[in-house]
Amino acid sequence: MKNTSIRKLGDEDYTELEHLLTEYWGAPRVVSKGKIREARELDGYIAVKGSVVTGLVTFIVENDECELITLNSFHRRKGLGTQLVKKVITHAKMKGCKRVFLCTTNDNTEALTFYQRRKFVFKDIYVNRIADYRPLKPEIPKTGNHGIPIRDEIEMELVL
Repeated sequence: MKNTSIRKLGDEDYTELEHLLTEYWGAPRVVSKGKIREARELDGYIAVKGSVVTGLVTFIVENDECELITLNSFHRRKGLGTQLVKKVITHAKMKGCKRVFLCTTNDNTEALTFYQRRKFVFKDIYVNRIADYRPLKPEIPKTGNHGIPIRDEIEMELVL
């Protein structure tokens, strides 16, 4: 996007990050593969146009894997989401990661399409896993996009 700058998240961004995660993900924490990820433990990149946040990606590197935790682009279909994912992939390569992976839910058809177009493949499907996560994060709704019940966790990966 024109006039948009992308930079690493800094300490000064974590209040905004917590706000955005709460607004778009229901809470300042995300559950993935049975782990609770708090906003303040995440690394990431933030896209800003002037003083307005236009996009955000969060991730965490553990051992030789990079987990992409959240991705938000507030101006869709302009290439910003792709730019943010590329930043994560570059970071993961610099850290010596063997793969970048993410988990999403069965209702998130836009994410499933987006990541497949960026060469991510399905790694695993954890049937009915979301029921296990609701006690950890009660904000997870029962029904998601297109009226689809949120049940399954889908892991996708890009081998580096």
